[in-house]
Amino acid sequence: MPGAADRVPEPALTARGRVTRERIVAAAAQLMHEHGVAGTSLDDVRAGTDTSKSQLYHYFADKSALVQAVVGRQVQLVVAAQQPELDELDSLAALYRWRDRVVAVNSERACVGGCPLGRLASELAEDDPRARAAVKAGFEQWRERLAAGLRAMRARGELVGGADPDRLALAVLGAAQGGLLLAQTARSVAPLEAALDLALDGIRVHLSPGSAAVAGRHVPAGPSSRPGE
Repeated sequence: MPGAADRVPEPALTARGRVTRERIVAAAAQLMHEHGVAGTSLDDVRAGTDTSKSQLYHYFADKSALVQAVVGRQVQLVVAAQQPELDELDSLAALYRWRDRVVAVNSERACVGGCPLGRLASELAEDDPRARAAVKAGFEQWRERLAAGLRAMRARGELVGGADPDRLALAVLGAAQGGLLLAQTARSVAPLEAALDLALDGIRVHLSPGSAAVAGRHVPAGPSSRPGE
């Protein structure tokens, strides 16, 4: 998480001020997702939100502060898109339901745009330490949701005691990010399906011998790998 010294204090806001600030962040997030962070200026944000320079700087000290707010919003949207499945990952069947949800969300978008967090990471990781820390925290929040479900499986005895939920969750998240990038390039969810299936196969090998899921075979409930079919 960003250190206290890195955080830009937010002004105390009225209810109306919070609405205005959220409107600015939402517009900036859309612009940055479409045109990139470097391709989006504060003037672009002002024009897109019909705000004055003084009003914009009332809410954000500089572009970096606005970018951090955008990262926070994108984290919320990424997590929300995976609900409620992301909060119910307490079995292998639940993990496959989450997998199907991720695939379905991206099929509905025809794989356009990729992962909002992944896109921000590719732009900010080398040039903006504060924004990189915010993106890292977002990925960590996602990974922790996955790990929490795997810990529940281990505590129940569904996973063998030697399984490492944190490492397995990191592998699943890595597969999701790689699959999302390839899906965006191919305009097909096939790479995402393949990456997630292999990652979940990696969890399957850690299932306890007595688990009912060991002998089970998952048939994807998600849409076709070819968007539009």
